[in-house]
Amino acid sequence: MPQPPPQVTLQLRVELQEVTPAVWRRILVPTSVRLDRLADMLIAAMGWTNSHLHCFEIGAERYGMQFDEFPDGELDEKSITVLQALRGVESFEFEYDFGDGWTHDITIEAAIESTFGLKHAVCLDGTNACPPEDCGGPGGFEYFLEALADPTHDEHEEYVDWIGSATFDRSAFDLVTANAALQKVRSRSRAAYR
Repeated sequence: MPQPPPQVTLQLRVELQEVTPAVWRRILVPTSVRLDRLADMLIAAMGWTNSHLHCFEIGAERYGMQFDEFPDGELDEKSITVLQALRGVESFEFEYDFGDGWTHDITIEAAIESTFGLKHAVCLDGTNACPPEDCGGPGGFEYFLEALADPTHDEHEEYVDWIGSATFDRSAFDLVTANAALQKVRSRSRAAYR
């Protein structure tokens, strides 16, 4: 009986730029999916809400959603698979929420061939909590943490009301929660983008 052709799975390390201590995830992703689905996987693994625009910078190419007034030269992320876009690439960037500017450095740690391909992504490891949406990027996140930690800060109560707590555990990361979010990617529809 003939064997099916091998399927390639990539092991990626995804890390937010300009955030200390590092916020990162290690995930396995199928290469048969298009880049738009990879975006959904990255967003889910990190813990974002998928309520903002995003794009990939891969080599000299920019792939994005082509939403509204997208930049000249941006390629449609729905037009290419992960395998096609990342062939020969060792690392690339993913930007989420252009207003806050959350840029993720992504390193391809391994390409694994198997007769059984993944249907969805799997998170293997990670550390630290994803910052709250709309907190203003890396600088805004630090300001948010300072204000939340200081009850005398002018904006302390505003931030407490916003996140519903007087604390934010920046070391929080739960592998089960990350994988549950990745399981939902297959059936989740696109959220409204701002």
